[in-house]
Amino acid sequence: MTAPIRFSANIGQTPIDSLVATAQRAEELGFHSVTVPDHLDDQPAPLIALTAVAGATTTIRLLPLVLANDYRHPAVLAKELATLDAFSGGRLEVGLGAGWMTTDYEFSGIQLHSPGTRIRRLRESVDIVAGLLRGEQLAVDGEFYTVHGSASAPAPSQTNGVPIMLAGGKEKMLTLAGEKADIIGINPGLTAGVIDERAGRDSTLERTDQKLEWVRNASGPRFDSLIIQTRIHLAMITNDRETVAQEMAPLLGITAEEALASPHALVGTVDQVVDEVLHWRERWGFSYISVNADVMDDFAPVIEALDGR
Repeated sequence: MTAPIRFSANIGQTPIDSLVATAQRAEELGFHSVTVPDHLDDQPAPLIALTAVAGATTTIRLLPLVLANDYRHPAVLAKELATLDAFSGGRLEVGLGAGWMTTDYEFSGIQLHSPGTRIRRLRESVDIVAGLLRGEQLAVDGEFYTVHGSASAPAPSQTNGVPIMLAGGKEKMLTLAGEKADIIGINPGLTAGVIDERAGRDSTLERTDQKLEWVRNASGPRFDSLIIQTRIHLAMITNDRETVAQEMAPLLGITAEEALASPHALVGTVDQVVDEVLHWRERWGFSYISVNADVMDDFAPVIEALDGR
């Protein structure tokens, strides 16, 4: 079955005094969800921001994109997530990640372990969070966490468990996502701890083919039921996509043609963007498209054109 196209709007960079109004506007425009990232720089704390949004909206879903595992114990996090899901009437989607941005670790003094260690720790955490959100009785004595018992009230409103999203750009992380997640985010590789031209070179069509192959190998027969997401770093409605690509590609360390083919750039007229999104779904299974809030109104005609497709 072909998954319907859905869009999310990242409100994390929205001024705090207009954050709720921006989320309400996203709901009016037909966005599936609003997202808030999890960093220690100039942006709101994701769970508090999404709680404020939950109280001021009725249908739009709430997605922290994504919560860095190193910042929270999974049992404590599961309690907060269950409360938010109950408070929102079952509108939560949980994005979890291993942590990656070096400035967060430098600021906080939290030790930045190797990617392999962070991913092993995340593997344990995902099982704990998902199990507690399903109401399971846990007996975990792991490498990193010890959790015994089940979560107390409130229970999540989503009785079958809150959808779990894992996102990444390298084999270990996407293998974990294929094994465990309901929603899988395909990202540029960010092992350098910053977004620069190295991320651009990991955003090409060929690299995306490889990433989806890792997910397929890990998910097996589950693959057709997964929701595949992409985060758009360059989103623009324009009549001159070629010029935009030529200007931006050198900053990404790739050619203009590679930039236009990347599933992390979405540039063109409304019709061109609609065609590109449908092509991504056919080739890779992408059905969840995440853009920044500053292009919400520009992309409203795209959402309308893709409604029901």
